[in-house]
Amino acid sequence: MSCILQVENLVKRFGSVQAVNGVSFSIERGTCFGLLGPNGAGKTTTVEMLEGILTPSAGTIRYKGAPTNADFRKEAGIMFQETALQEFIKVGETLELFSRFYAHTRSQEELIDRCALSDFLDRDVRKLSGGQRQRLLLAIALVNDPEIVFLDEPTTGLDPQARRNFWQLVNDIKQEQKTLVLTTHYMEEAYELCDEIAIMDHGCIIAQGSPRDLLKKHFDNSVILLPASDVPESLDQHELLKLHRMNGQVEILSEDVNATIELLMAQKIPLGHLQIRSRTLEDLFLELTGRGLRS
Repeated sequence: MSCILQVENLVKRFGSVQAVNGVSFSIERGTCFGLLGPNGAGKTTTVEMLEGILTPSAGTIRYKGAPTNADFRKEAGIMFQETALQEFIKVGETLELFSRFYAHTRSQEELIDRCALSDFLDRDVRKLSGGQRQRLLLAIALVNDPEIVFLDEPTTGLDPQARRNFWQLVNDIKQEQKTLVLTTHYMEEAYELCDEIAIMDHGCIIAQGSPRDLLKKHFDNSVILLPASDVPESLDQHELLKLHRMNGQVEILSEDVNATIELLMAQKIPLGHLQIRSRTLEDLFLELTGRGLRS
């Protein structure tokens, strides 16, 4: 694969605040690159610089080896988290409106089929459900048949069924060898869709790689889950147990599940509601960025 977008030492300052501090990465053609981070980490500012909305304070952004220019704007599609659509017009009319902005466009019939819009083409955009609206916004982002597509938290507020349906649309786009840049707060979404992720905090990239490689690098243990009511607080200081209490559950980090279960049995802990799971991107995210409340 060849590099389609390359970022070197990207910096963005807002007065005395440095929102992005020397970020560097490259995105391979035909892949989905995820940018993750807690609120205030700098990911939105970074993406807005990639999209050309913000001008960097320092650093370079290269598209196909050259500085971003008019060609980039023609070949990029953006699905913002919030987009104000023209009111009092229908879905089909909205697609027609946005197609007029570009010299080269994708067939509207193809967009309608790709984003499953056919059942509500004659519906006023104000009367769309959350999932329908997001599919329309995705179609708008694809209207110029872009080579690179930016998806800014595209499934925020969707129910689980609508979210997974949207994931399938994204995977279909990946099959066309489009390059995707995704920001999301859903770790499962990043794991399912992204070939590579970068986790940002305090304006810097603190981890980068494929989801599976990052999990393998950072974790060699499993998580045992039990109801907090089944685990007496006297065990919180047990030298052989790494316990964390949260939301009515106890998480036990275990490098040897069999040995940990034997220890729990020896302590007369009821195991009827015991669960065991592998480490996830959410575990990694919390370990790297902390559990403290962010504004």
